[in-house]
Amino acid sequence: MKNMKKVSFAEFGGPDVLQLVDAERPHPGPGQIRIAVRAAGVNPVDWRIREGQFLQAHPIELPSGVGQDASGVVDEVGEGVDEIEAGDHVFGEGLSTYAEFAVLSAWARMPEGLTFEEAAGYPSVVETALRIIRQVGVRPGQTLLASGASGGVGSAVLQIARDRGITVIGTAGAANQDYLRSLGAVATTYGEGWVERVRQLGQVDAALDLAGSGVIRELVELTGDPQKVVSIADLGAPQLGVRFSGVAGSMPEALAEAVDLIARGRLHIPVEKSYTLAEAAAAHIDSHAGHTRGRRVVLV
Repeated sequence: MKNMKKVSFAEFGGPDVLQLVDAERPHPGPGQIRIAVRAAGVNPVDWRIREGQFLQAHPIELPSGVGQDASGVVDEVGEGVDEIEAGDHVFGEGLSTYAEFAVLSAWARMPEGLTFEEAAGYPSVVETALRIIRQVGVRPGQTLLASGASGGVGSAVLQIARDRGITVIGTAGAANQDYLRSLGAVATTYGEGWVERVRQLGQVDAALDLAGSGVIRELVELTGDPQKVVSIADLGAPQLGVRFSGVAGSMPEALAEAVDLIARGRLHIPVEKSYTLAEAAAAHIDSHAGHTRGRRVVLV
């Protein structure tokens, strides 16, 4: 049995529980493919799982691999898969993607002109952005507030909303104001007085909490209705009547939409920083700290 390197953890805890280990290469089951991973996306859900935050909703067997997004080259195809073959360049979602080889359960061919490094940053953030825009019920012509808008999901939300004729007010740190404007947002800073600054920019029809920075009450105040607020980052949101959206929707549909948006030049998510497999702990520390502009990825 051929081996590979993968990032794994044998106990829940901080970044130091991550280890680079030798493991058997996985094989695809029916309806799956295996890729030689070129890059893996770093998502906040990765370190939340490592910390044991989601055990009630998603029990995990230890030791466990890390990561769900990846790009790479197809090298094994499972039973029933006939639209893709070895050698194709794909990006998608699977399990334990911080590894030299990973099995994907959803994928799409990489759009022309996209690097592996860039492609690994799209799957989960585009799925999440599409899902929460739908759940919050914002329509063309309305205004959406995105709190903590400069990260991966925020970058996708701003561009998808713009493509749909939705105005977005985005909050982020002072260093990311020009970045938000470049993606079509009306930008303002968070921190003291931010609610008043948002009010001066116009009526808010719906709001998204993307950073979990304790702003749920203010978002409800700005929209006037907890049903018009969705959080992906504050586990306490339901206590204030606000939906916490943690369950993924249809990844194949999201990937197809991502391909369409990228091909039309309507979506580009930059990679702020890349790491090696051995630097996975540093990637998690940086992701946890926030203030990301775009995406972080692990290069294999």
